[in-house]
Amino acid sequence: MSEFIFQTTPTIINALGCTSRLGEFAAELGMKRVLLVSDAMLAKIGLLEKAVAGLRKSGMEVEIFADVLADPPVSNVMEALQLAQDFGADGVVGFGGGSSMDVAKLVAFLCCSSQSLPDIYGVGMAKGKRLPLIQVTTTAGTGSEVTPIAIVTTGESEKKGVVSPQLLPDIAMLDAELTTGLPPRVTAMTGIDAMVHAIEAYTTKLKKNPISDTLARQALKLLFENIRPVMEDGNNLEARSQMLVGAMLAGQAFANAPVGAVHALAYPIGGQYHVPHGLSNSLVLPHVMRFNLPVASKEYAELARELFDNLGSVTDLAAGAELISALEQLTLDVGLETRLREVGIEEQALSQLAEAAMLQSRLLVNNARDITYEDVLQIYTDAW
Repeated sequence: MSEFIFQTTPTIINALGCTSRLGEFAAELGMKRVLLVSDAMLAKIGLLEKAVAGLRKSGMEVEIFADVLADPPVSNVMEALQLAQDFGADGVVGFGGGSSMDVAKLVAFLCCSSQSLPDIYGVGMAKGKRLPLIQVTTTAGTGSEVTPIAIVTTGESEKKGVVSPQLLPDIAMLDAELTTGLPPRVTAMTGIDAMVHAIEAYTTKLKKNPISDTLARQALKLLFENIRPVMEDGNNLEARSQMLVGAMLAGQAFANAPVGAVHALAYPIGGQYHVPHGLSNSLVLPHVMRFNLPVASKEYAELARELFDNLGSVTDLAAGAELISALEQLTLDVGLETRLREVGIEEQALSQLAEAAMLQSRLLVNNARDITYEDVLQIYTDAW
């Protein structure tokens, strides 16, 4: 068996209403002056109130940074960091989707570090300690609550990642009550994002391992079986909870068995056209999977047989193709766009997207099949 290292958030709390106990958990980590990192929409709809009340009830001073932007630019991270430093924060709570949790990770680390943000781009570059960190996720998508990864937008559109065990939170909190107000479209995009995490972790080339495989299979099953019920009834707390657990398991999987070409091709779409990350993934997913199928048919077939009972006698190639078709149908069923042209991307821009995708070498090296610029351009063309 190949050697591997598996790391994840040490404490995971999955319980309805657990947000009301946030102050209790923060106190256990020694927090007294807490920076809560979130976004304007969650603040506007009052979703932060229970969390803030719980922290203050436990005797903590709370400062709120509710200005996180989607695909946060470097300046956004620095604004949050400055507020944390001015406030004298001794703990950080990320509250929201992946962007808020990513910013929270970076602030918690940079508050304690002599390194600058550019110093820590890449894998394993962040060294030293960080402030205590709790992540409260409000979407079943990114899995950021259990990953050592933070993504920022640099310049106009390029995205860079910080990947380091120092970014793993102390506590992840899954409270399905926080997700009942998610619009169906956001539910769909984040749910498919989580499925991509599971699929890419299961087929990753370099760090595939038995633990991530087990988590990825279970994650995909939970997500696939519960996304339609959640779309039909947003207040279905059981299905919402299963989605949160599925996204978290997928996060644990891809944090240790990294994602590949789907994400590499999705990043330029999001960065240049401001398409939400989950939708960017969804647009290229079936086309990347068809490209990978000749070398990943065994893995795709294993995932397909996890979802469907009638594939026992078919070949791996056929079972893998069935998985791709099922995911395409799911995208239609949940009402997402399926073509790049539908999100405003012009055909003449595909070559530029392909050039940008090829810069994502951190991700492309993990892809199940070696991929060239010509391959990437063809995938974008197929998706257009």
